[in-house]
Amino acid sequence: MQEILQLVQDPTAWIALVTLVVMEVVLGIDNLIFISILTNKLPEAQRERARRIGIGLALVMRLALLGTVAWIVKLTAPVFELFGHPFSWKDLILIAGGLFLVWKATKEIHHTVDPVDHKEDMVGKGASLSFNAAIGQILLLDLVFSVDSIITAVGMTPHLPIMIVAVIAAVTVMLLAANPLANFIARNPTIVMLALGFLLMIGATLIADGMGFHVPKGYIYAAMAFSALVEVLNMAARRRREKQKSGH
Repeated sequence: MQEILQLVQDPTAWIALVTLVVMEVVLGIDNLIFISILTNKLPEAQRERARRIGIGLALVMRLALLGTVAWIVKLTAPVFELFGHPFSWKDLILIAGGLFLVWKATKEIHHTVDPVDHKEDMVGKGASLSFNAAIGQILLLDLVFSVDSIITAVGMTPHLPIMIVAVIAAVTVMLLAANPLANFIARNPTIVMLALGFLLMIGATLIADGMGFHVPKGYIYAAMAFSALVEVLNMAARRRREKQKSGH
């Protein structure tokens, strides 16, 4: 309790909190895009529930990992060496998650480009199987993004209360943004391809990070923001043309 009071009175703690909240929200974008695309594949009645469960699992997983900070720090310690490069458990988790994202995004891009070639939904034939499989895949990616998120938090501040508040704030933002983002993606088919491209890039970045080739996150998010801006301009141009045609 005394530590919390000291943190409340410390201006540097507030700066660390704001910085960490922003970082956690930015890192949560990847997680949110995946959840939005995956849940949009479910029957409409199940989508919001799946999003809430997925984001709730992300919160539970992050808080659980915060409870084992000492163990999380050990994940960065090398466990074996291959071709002269040391690999840690964190690296292996990032590589596995990156490969899964690349596979999932590639499969969905193929499905979008050639839908006739796919007789069943990406997560199964039946509605209940689809829901369970979707939650399973969300849980898998929640683990990958949670490990990355918590290791980032540990690297930015040594204070556990600040980490907990930042994680709860970031996941709350994810929860509020989940439905608007998913609905926006569902209403605009071209955004789906753009979002899948983002997932492909994020997957490749996770693999590169796991292999020891660090790509600054700023470059990734700047590219995503620029691509999104171009697509917004394209959408505005399409709507203007449609209005002009309907006016004639």
